[in-house]
Amino acid sequence: MQSITIKGSKRESVGKKATRALRNADKIPCVVYGGEAPIHFAVDGLALNPLVYTPNAYTAVIELDSGEKINAIMQDVQFHPVTDKILHADFYALHDDKPVTMWIPVRLEGLAIGVKNGGVLRNPYRKLSITCLPKDLPDDIKIDITPLKIGDKFLVKDLDLPNIKINHPENMVVCQVRMARTALAVQAIDEEEDEEGGETTNDKPAEETGE
Repeated sequence: MQSITIKGSKRESVGKKATRALRNADKIPCVVYGGEAPIHFAVDGLALNPLVYTPNAYTAVIELDSGEKINAIMQDVQFHPVTDKILHADFYALHDDKPVTMWIPVRLEGLAIGVKNGGVLRNPYRKLSITCLPKDLPDDIKIDITPLKIGDKFLVKDLDLPNIKINHPENMVVCQVRMARTALAVQAIDEEEDEEGGETTNDKPAEETGE
């Protein structure tokens, strides 16, 4: 998985007063867990944007002014309720022998046969939660939708991701090709007309049957 480097400085004070002073200086207080003890640090106001405002998934390399480097993933972000400005971020340190859980984007590849024939592609889940060792973290989850016909579904159990646990039910639909609403409406009208104009068991006039 690709990573983004974030430069930060260790925080000596972590109280409310110190936190308020950081934010007034356009700094974001952060903390990284997963080591022997939590490490508190601060970054510039825009430093986290590449990690937060992106459809992609990245790990982070936190470079502290002390010279220490920490490989981590972002676990939580707090925003201001009015301005949406980033107020705080939590990270979790990566260890080669410890599995980690992340949300990974789904990338659909190809053009489904069903879409060519007038169907509509539905992709309700743009990201999936997975658990694996850091070395197995993928940049994305690729799905070839080319074979999908109208009515076909791609389920979680159809994914082939070695060494990766997918944290969703096996029967969850990741994407599917459905008939377009207009086509469904036309089909319903046709079926209604067929029912109303269907043949009876004796559809000849009485005089022709001799009755």
